[in-house]
Amino acid sequence: MQQDNKNLILAIGLSLAVLIGWNAFFGIPNPEEQRRLAEQAKQPAQTAQVAADRSTPAAAAAAAAPPTREQILAGTQRITIETSKIKGSFPLKGAEIDDVALKDYRETVDPKSANIVVLSPYGSERAYFAEFGWVAAPGSGVVLPNATTQWTADRTALTPSQPVTLTWNNGQGLAFKRTLSVDESYTVTVKDSVRNATANPLSLSAYGLVRRHGKPETQGFYILHEGLIAVAGEQGLMEYSYDSVDKESPLPGAKGRGKVVKGAVGGFAGITDKYWAAVIAPDQNASYELAFSGTIAGPNVPKSYQADLLIAPQTAAPGATIENVQRLYVGAKEVKAIAAAADAYGVKRFDLLIDWGWFYFITKPMFWLIDLFFRLTGNFGVAILLVTVVVKALFYPLANKSYVSMAKMKAVQPAMLEIRERYADDKMQQQKAMMELYKTEKINPLAGCLPVLVQIPVFFALYKVLFVTIEMRHAPFFGWIRDLAAPDPTSLFNLFGLIPWTPPLFLMLGIWPIIMGITMFVQMKMNPEPPDPIQKTMFTWMPVIFTFMLASFPAGLVIYWSWNNLLSVLQQYAILKKQGVKVELWDNLRALFGPKAKAS
Repeated sequence: MQQDNKNLILAIGLSLAVLIGWNAFFGIPNPEEQRRLAEQAKQPAQTAQVAADRSTPAAAAAAAAPPTREQILAGTQRITIETSKIKGSFPLKGAEIDDVALKDYRETVDPKSANIVVLSPYGSERAYFAEFGWVAAPGSGVVLPNATTQWTADRTALTPSQPVTLTWNNGQGLAFKRTLSVDESYTVTVKDSVRNATANPLSLSAYGLVRRHGKPETQGFYILHEGLIAVAGEQGLMEYSYDSVDKESPLPGAKGRGKVVKGAVGGFAGITDKYWAAVIAPDQNASYELAFSGTIAGPNVPKSYQADLLIAPQTAAPGATIENVQRLYVGAKEVKAIAAAADAYGVKRFDLLIDWGWFYFITKPMFWLIDLFFRLTGNFGVAILLVTVVVKALFYPLANKSYVSMAKMKAVQPAMLEIRERYADDKMQQQKAMMELYKTEKINPLAGCLPVLVQIPVFFALYKVLFVTIEMRHAPFFGWIRDLAAPDPTSLFNLFGLIPWTPPLFLMLGIWPIIMGITMFVQMKMNPEPPDPIQKTMFTWMPVIFTFMLASFPAGLVIYWSWNNLLSVLQQYAILKKQGVKVELWDNLRALFGPKAKAS
């Protein structure tokens, strides 16, 4: 039965390896835009009334090189945005929020590298922006603000202490006003109002959208969602990858496919990357229609992906004013910043913007514990080590029970072998005799497996925390580990930097993965060698397989696994000694490396 237990543990270990395996990247690079071409108005997928003229003659598009992001920004009249967290701007023409960079985050660990850019204007490579406005009923003939509208601003800079008010009159009795304010974090509040000076009532629907041109490069891992995201009222969390949107049903009146949810109340919608997001939260009491869409606007224009909200219509009586408030969160997916925004603006389930995964109820407390130790020690890697100790302490009773059961199983090994030999040709009688032995000796054969099964969700939760939370990005440990979210940069195959050669990716076998492999090897040798030669070979090679597999994992996770293995070895050694059971480690090592092993 001990052999059966090992088979089960092996199956669990291999399944776990597959589940958390480093999938191949499948992100598709962004195609280059050749020039602004004729495109239908940027519009919510569920309506065709948001008109915008962005046409450029085809000949000019073919002859001219596409403008850079910097050229577009420099060529438009803009209002600057400046807070302690973000810097950017938005144009007076159209008034989309299309230029946001993050002050606290850079492309690499080099402090002089460029700031992370989240949003970029229409017409640039990787265009990505948010737009707000109004939609009228089809055929109404009402002139509304669009992408070509030239707004008038009351100031030139948007800061936390200075909101900006934009105004525009359609010349037909409607006065539009937009007030933008920003907090010290990542949230921009957009308050739109319309005053009806006509003699007739007017029905309008506010909308907000986040749009991205071209399919971005993604991490491509099943444990992490990147793409369109929403919490749409009772519909709950909705996550659509770019490929998933492309597989949805065709949208009515749109050149693409998507998903529509009607009658939602509360929540948010937008687009998320691993560490950054741009999402819109409507009035949490207003009913709205949500749409995810992937559309093709025209030739030589990248496919665009969009999340948009169409708020329920409001009617402005003659002389009356209607208004709508929406909020754009654009920036880093910091746990504290998201929690603060949820509290300040009452956004329902806003914490789900971070992909906490299936074990949400474990993952979030795990993060708070790591964050607590990080604030106490100032080192994220040390915090991981301390959390591992806490987890080990919590599971000590289960581990103790497991090793006590293992000790009892080892004590009855002679009797088990005798039963197998006696009933070698009668499996049913053999099983019955085994059960009688377990009953007599008060042994639970599954007790050794239970701790492993119980700890799998905890491992997943910790893995999820280390992989998806931005707090570990570019966080140093000690020595050569300058980024716990990146793989160990050293390699055995260039003698850890002594040879001036950069090995290919599959040979980047760093110091910490090797340490992990050694600790796993020692842990395996704590138990008796399996009698089955095939199983013995599998157990022997398992640490080697895991070493190469984890070489491309974030260094923080590899450090956790190494430390966890070491604690497991010490824990098992202490418990077996206390139970008076022989520890097989030294005999197994002598058998493997001793003179007899060399002679063979």
